[in-house]
This record gives sequence, C-alpha cells and structure tokens, in this order.
Amino acid sequence: MGQPLIDLVNISKSFDGTLVLDDLNLSVKENTFVTLLGPSGCGKTTTLRIIGGFEHADTGKVVFDGQDISNLPPNKRQLNTVFQKYALFTHMNIEENIAFGLKIKNKPKAYINDKIKYALKLVNLDGFEKRSVDSLSGGQQQRIAIARAIVNEPRVLLLDEPLGALDLKLRQDMQYELIRLKNELGITFIYVTHDQEEALTMSDTIVVMNQGYIQQTGTPEQIYNEPENAFVADFIGESNIVPGIMIRDELVEIFGSRFACVDKGFGSNRPVDVVIRPEDIDLVKPEDGTLEGVCTHLIFKGVHYEMEVTTPDGFEWLVHSTDMCPVGTKVGIHVDPFDIQIMNKPASEDEEAVGVNE
Repeated sequence: MGQPLIDLVNISKSFDGTLVLDDLNLSVKENTFVTLLGPSGCGKTTTLRIIGGFEHADTGKVVFDGQDISNLPPNKRQLNTVFQKYALFTHMNIEENIAFGLKIKNKPKAYINDKIKYALKLVNLDGFEKRSVDSLSGGQQQRIAIARAIVNEPRVLLLDEPLGALDLKLRQDMQYELIRLKNELGITFIYVTHDQEEALTMSDTIVVMNQGYIQQTGTPEQIYNEPENAFVADFIGESNIVPGIMIRDELVEIFGSRFACVDKGFGSNRPVDVVIRPEDIDLVKPEDGTLEGVCTHLIFKGVHYEMEVTTPDGFEWLVHSTDMCPVGTKVGIHVDPFDIQIMNKPASEDEEAVGVNE
C-alpha cells in the first residue's frame, strides 16, 4: 500500500506533570480505517488531537505525506475532525452549517451549492438544506457534522467517539454508514473509541492503547484471535486468562492437566499466560475432557448460553455455547489446540503497561 500517510514519531505528552503519551510511534497508511481503542485515560483522544493540531506534543513530530506538520495549525492541515459533541451552529440552518468551512475558503457560490447537495446525498439527508439543527435527531445531527467535514475534501477524517451519544440501534446503523462513506470517499479514517465491538466491526487496523502506550496493532482478526498480552486479551472481548506452564513446544499445562496447542518458541517448563475465549470451550462428558468441572452458573443471552464451570482448583471458566448445560451438571472441558493462545508473562508491572511490542 506504499508509504504511510501519517507518521507519529517518538510522541510524548504530559498534562500537569502526568505522562499521557510515552514515546509513541504510529504509522497510518492512506485509505485505511484505523481505530485507536482503549479505556478512558489511555491517551487515544490526546493522540487524535495531536494529529489534528489541537494539542502539541512535548517531544516528537507529526509527519504528513513526508512533511513535518507538527507546528501547523489545524486549519492548515489536510484533515477534518468530527467530535462526539457535534458542534453544529444552532443559529444556522443545515446548508449554512455545511457551507461554513467552504465560505471561509472563499469558494464560489455554485461550487458550495454543488458540494452541499453532494454531501447531503452521501449522508442520506437529501432535501434537508433549509432545516434547522434543532429539528434533527441525534443521528441526523451526527450525519450533518460528517457532511460538514467531508465537503472540505480532507485526506484524513478524524472521528473522536462520534457515536457515543447515540442509542444502540442508531449506533449500529451509523457504524455501517461510516464504513460505506469511507469506501465511497476513498479517504483515511482515524477513529477513537472505547467500544470494542465498534472497533472490531469497522476497522482495517486496530491500535490498542493503555497507559500511554500502544499495546498491539493489527487487523481485527489478529487482535481478537492472537492477543499479544493479557491486557489486549481481556480488553477485546471476554477471555479466560489462566496461568500455565509451557512444557515444551505445542504442549502447555493448565491446572495440572496438559493441553496440546500450536504455539512454539516459549522454551521448556516456562510460566506463561494462557488465553482461551469462552466460545472456544467445548463442554463434553467428564471422562472426555482434559479438565473436569461443575456447571455453577447459567444465563440465556439470546444467541448463546453463558455458563460458568468451576474446576477443582477453584477457577471459574466462562463458557459460551448454543448447547445448554444445567447448573450442577458435571462436565469435561475440551479445547482444540489452535484455540489456545500462549503469551509471555510480564516480568513487572511496568512491562505489563508497556506491552510486548515496546
């Protein structure tokens, strides 16, 4: 896909003596949907604001298409931002809101009118030109905010939790709209969210952040199926994270029982962390399982049953299955080798925060 469009190089940022970003490096390629994902306070919004020019890094630089733009103001950068609070002008109607940036650039009236029609059609709000902002629903206001951003023909659209204020159904609808817009416009989207499902649904690339560090960068499939550390495994979806001993390549011991796996290169008799997703556990007859346990909890979730199976060591395994297992039933736990993910144990809390990539 060629050279990166945006490079963040050794970016650090502190607020009131608290380090928010610590020597962060990130490359974003053109025409990709990149999501910065992490809990509150992880540094994702600060990263977005530094890209947009709304914050300046203490150290490091922002490179855009080969040029250092660290000191350029936001209006001189080839990007636009859509915030969670839509920041629409309530004293202006829809077409005036959309035209605002174009008028500042002294674009001709005919050009502006064409752009307004094009943008409203793109966000499925044809004919809304004369409507007032206050007459729109939250979802419609969000579409207008996006329309206002895209008429300026940015090469990059920055979106800071833009769906956070919407209800669940509308949020899901807007996720598909954003994917469609990105594909139709052919521009780069950089999206901030703490919603894992949102990130998995929309992204080409997910950047998982915690405590100012990038924990892992990869496709949604890589992040979900091959988490590189316990934080990523726990933050993306639900996981059973258990201590294990790597006996040798392709064999791990969990609570005294040995499981075949596909991982190599962890050494012999080494302590490791083991990640097993709830949907990857098969409940079988006690004698057919690698571990035995008792079903101690059961909830019907619609698409599957959520169960807890307690093994003799006291660990409560989370299990998702379309087959129901009544509470009190003795069961065996079976896991296919390729559904077992092995990770190095962090040697310290600092190493745990930095992640295995650093």
